[in-house]
Amino acid sequence: MKPIGPIPTDYIWRDGALMLGDRPADEWATLAGDTPLFVYDLAIVRRRVERFRAAFPGISLHYAVKANPHPPLLSAMAGLVDGLDIASAGEARLALDAGVDPRRISFAGPGKRNRELELAIEAGITINVESASELDRALGLGRALGATPRLALRVNPDFELKGSGMKMGGGAKPFGIDADRVAPLIGRIEEKGGLYRGLHIFAGSQALDPEALIEAQASAVALADRISREAGVAPPHVNLGGGFGIAYFSADSPLDEVRVGEALAATLAARGPMLARTEFTIELGRWLVGEAGVYLTRIVDRKESHGETFLVVDGGLHHQLAASGNFGTVVRRNYPISLTKCGEPDRLETVSVVGCLCTPLDRLGDQVGLPPAGVGDLVAVYLAGAYGASASPARFLGQGEAKELTIDGVDIL
Repeated sequence: MKPIGPIPTDYIWRDGALMLGDRPADEWATLAGDTPLFVYDLAIVRRRVERFRAAFPGISLHYAVKANPHPPLLSAMAGLVDGLDIASAGEARLALDAGVDPRRISFAGPGKRNRELELAIEAGITINVESASELDRALGLGRALGATPRLALRVNPDFELKGSGMKMGGGAKPFGIDADRVAPLIGRIEEKGGLYRGLHIFAGSQALDPEALIEAQASAVALADRISREAGVAPPHVNLGGGFGIAYFSADSPLDEVRVGEALAATLAARGPMLARTEFTIELGRWLVGEAGVYLTRIVDRKESHGETFLVVDGGLHHQLAASGNFGTVVRRNYPISLTKCGEPDRLETVSVVGCLCTPLDRLGDQVGLPPAGVGDLVAVYLAGAYGASASPARFLGQGEAKELTIDGVDIL
C-alpha cells in the first residue's frame, strides 16, 4: 500500500458521507447530472483570502486566473481580491466579463501577439512587458491607437525561489527582462507615450518552505529598490509574484504563511525611500483555490489482474493531468484520494484507481488503501481546484470535458 497526500482539513464527513459545502458529495453529482465532475467550494476560498489578509496586512492580493478560470468562480473571486493577473486575451475577456475594472488587471506572459496587446491597451489593462522588443511594440501600438498603454516591466531576477516546483527566475529564462537591463527601459516608457506602472518580479511557484519564500521576497524588494534607484524613478507598484505552495503529497507540510507575512512586514518596514510610496502585491493562484476543489469520478468497473485490484473510473488524466503524475513531477506520487462514502473505514484494501483512457499513464491512485468499493461508487480526488480542468487534455481520445460547479453552501453559483 502506497501513501496518499493529506486530505485538507476543510473537508468533513457527516453520517458516513463526504460533505462538499452543505451537501453530501453524491448529491452534487446527482444535481450535475453526470460525472466526472469538479466541485469548487467558495467557502474554502473565502477562508483562504481571510488567512491572507490576516497574515499580510497592507499587501494587495491578486488572483492568478490561470489557476482556475471557471467563470462563476472567477466572478466570485473578483469581489474577494484586489486584482486579477491574466496570461492571454482569452483570460482578459473572462476577467472583463466578470466585471473587473481593467485597471485592476495585469497581463503577463511571453509571446503576446499584437492583437492581444491592442486589446489590453484599448481596455486599460496593465501589460507586464517581457522584453525590450515587446515594449517597443506596445508603445508603437499605443501611438497607432491613440491610447496610452499602461506598462510594467517584468523582471527576470538574478535569483531563484529555492525549492519551488517551477523556477521562473534566475539564469536564462523566457520570462521577463534580465535584471541588469531593466533600468534603462523605464525612462523609455513615458518618453515614448506610455504610463509606467512598476515592476513584476516572479521567481517561482509551488514552494512550501517559508524561509525560501522569505528570502525570495526580501531579494525582490531589494532588487526593485536597486532598479528604481538606477532609473531614478519610483515604481507606483511592485508585484512580488506568489509561489505559495499547497501540500499535495504525504511528506509535504502546509506552508506557514504567518511566518512569511511577518518577515515581509519587517522587510518593507526597512525599505528605502525610493519604495516608500510603492504599493506591493502578491499574486496567488493554487494557494487560494487548489484545496477548494474536488474531482468526483464514478467507478464503472472493478477487475483483478495478476493479484492486483483495479477500480476503473469514468474520469482520468484528461481532466486531472497533475493527479496522474504527468504534469511537472518526476516521480509519480499519490494525491489525496478517498471514496465519497466511508463504507467500512476500518477495513482497507489495496487498489489502483485508473481512468478510462487507453494509456498506462491514466492512473489517479497507485496501490492506495480504500474501503471496499464497487461499480457505481464515487471516488474523490482532492486538491483539484487549481490546474485541473483547464490544464488537462480534455479532448484526448474524444472523452470530452468534465462538468464544473462552483458552490456556496447548498447553492450552485
